Amino acid sequence: MRQFTEQELVRREKAEKIRELGMDPFGHVFNRTDWANDIKEKYADIPHDEFENRNDLVTVAGRIMFIRKMGKASFISIQDKTGKIQIYISINDIGEETYNLFKTADIGDIVGIHGKVMKTRTGEITIKCLEYTHLVKALRPLPEKFHGLTDIEERYRRRYVDLIMNEDSRKVAFLRPKIIRCIQNYMDKKGFTEVETPVLTTLLTGASAKPFVTHHNAQDLDMYLRIALELPLKRLLVGGMEAVYEIGRVFRNEGMDTRHNPEFTLMEAYLAYSDLEGMMNITEGMFQTIAKEVFGKMNFKFFGNDINLEGPWKRVSMTDAIKEKTGIDFKKIKDLDQCLKLAEEHNIELEEHEKAYGHIINKFFEKYVEETLIQPTFLYGHPIEISPLTKKNPDDERFVDRFELFIGGKEFANAYTELNDPIDQLERFEAQLAERDLGNEEANDIDMDFIEALEYGMPPAGGIGYGIDRLCMLFTEQESIRDVLLFPQMKNKI
Repeated sequence: MRQFTEQELVRREKAEKIRELGMDPFGHVFNRTDWANDIKEKYADIPHDEFENRNDLVTVAGRIMFIRKMGKASFISIQDKTGKIQIYISINDIGEETYNLFKTADIGDIVGIHGKVMKTRTGEITIKCLEYTHLVKALRPLPEKFHGLTDIEERYRRRYVDLIMNEDSRKVAFLRPKIIRCIQNYMDKKGFTEVETPVLTTLLTGASAKPFVTHHNAQDLDMYLRIALELPLKRLLVGGMEAVYEIGRVFRNEGMDTRHNPEFTLMEAYLAYSDLEGMMNITEGMFQTIAKEVFGKMNFKFFGNDINLEGPWKRVSMTDAIKEKTGIDFKKIKDLDQCLKLAEEHNIELEEHEKAYGHIINKFFEKYVEETLIQPTFLYGHPIEISPLTKKNPDDERFVDRFELFIGGKEFANAYTELNDPIDQLERFEAQLAERDLGNEEANDIDMDFIEALEYGMPPAGGIGYGIDRLCMLFTEQESIRDVLLFPQMKNKI
């Protein structure tokens, strides 16, 4: 049986007293007309003396965050979604009966206040309470220093308490939807249509990742939670929608750390008759639009780096970037044995399926280059082995027309000139199955319906995917993905 603390028992007794007064301790509808920060901003510049000749009435509601009781008059601070505001409560203004009701109030209770705006001699905007309404009795006391808990994971497990106690968390929680709305407006103005595609699928396609498996009872069929959005969106290009995007949850059955969550928000966009260059222009414009319209600045702090989003952004090929750091020019190397020897000399370990030209180049990039790309950089020219859905480069078919966007040494976007040749695409899928036989658990399945769709003809197109969570980390200057997710996945308590 649950054991209550002394404070919890006292609060339950107070809830019963409120019930005995004929009121519901957990409240009813309340007609709020004003918000804390709006009031403070509106009256900030009005001198203290002018309030004596004003009778500006407001009605607010929120959670009590501070109480200072002084006999027949008290000060409290309440917090709504916009912030905190001070309230002055006097027995002379609300009467003895209501003031006795107020005496049952604790920090954490939710109340409604109707009153007159005033300013204290110290210059603080305050509401002089004329009507006090009890709304909700909090049966648990708020923690005194929740933001500073030694077990930082408690902030994420009990996000509701974190939002009450931590102003930074509330700020990020409200900024994230503003960022997403800005993206939607930007894409809509570019002529894109936002769509929704299935979460449940029978095939692993669109990315290299381990899936979550579920079961469809009616069909007695195992299914996957999607790992990407790509192939359904490209089917829509075949159908003639031409410019489509989706912002949706995807699920990858992999590790959890400060940069990864098993379920995360991905945005993918596809534009007919475009290419890699078009995707670069859309991406640079989108990031700069968010910076200007949501934040009003172009410089951000990210993992200790000062990031400047003003353009034009740097563009460099993967092989040139490797050559700059190591002196090795993989463009000139065509012999696999030479590549394997270089990998051994540089202490690069390879799985069996990675003993191929393209995988070795990618390993060199990850070891020597990736973390050095601090300012926004479009890295293009990926090997074909690590890009099964991308059109080959016409000048060198060992590579494909693909780029990744790196900021602060971390990937933010992945773009292709889309492969629309069904014959080539089927060969790529078959190569993925061969890699699976060699031990690549993240290789793609063959999607024959998608091959059929391509056989009807998909227009030349550019496509791109963005990790929305990491994008929000950059703009809100957070170093953990858990700080931009309201409910991150957490390990079970032991």
